[in-house]
Amino acid sequence: MIRAWIGELWFHRLIFLAAVFVLLFVRLLPLDTVAGALPGPDLLACLIFAWMVRRPEYLSAPMIAAVVLIEDMLLMRPPGLWAALVLVGAEFIRSRSALTRELSFGVELLLVAGVMMGVFAANRLILGLAFVDQPPFGMGLVQILWSVFAYPLVVAVSRYGLDLHKPAMGEIDERGRRL
Repeated sequence: MIRAWIGELWFHRLIFLAAVFVLLFVRLLPLDTVAGALPGPDLLACLIFAWMVRRPEYLSAPMIAAVVLIEDMLLMRPPGLWAALVLVGAEFIRSRSALTRELSFGVELLLVAGVMMGVFAANRLILGLAFVDQPPFGMGLVQILWSVFAYPLVVAVSRYGLDLHKPAMGEIDERGRRL
């Protein structure tokens, strides 16, 4: 029984890492080389927050930090800042996992949108205090809005494609513990 639970946990972690690899690979492809195009959604943050709402035990804090830090390095952002902020947002959602279990999807979307806006605002504030050049405010806001609009799609793929659902009240795992 324990082996089955550990197997399921690591299976979902490997699926998450494979999804991250695909997202980073597609993001690095030179698909749109026109300057001034609108930014796309931050699908990695959407994926992390969606998995954190549904099954927080599948994503560990070091794994989230490492994945987003690698994204920082590949996208040439200030290393560690976005990773730390996304980790804080993810842990904020993890600390409310018992509450989010009972929320409707609309309220969940508002919670995640608020976390995304908070992470975005903190990132802008810290970069501004450090006098680091930033993209225009409107471009960052458009990216966050696209991310909020893409969140339901990420949730749908996670739920129906990967069968990643919220635990029901009273659901127990293979060890007999309540989820």
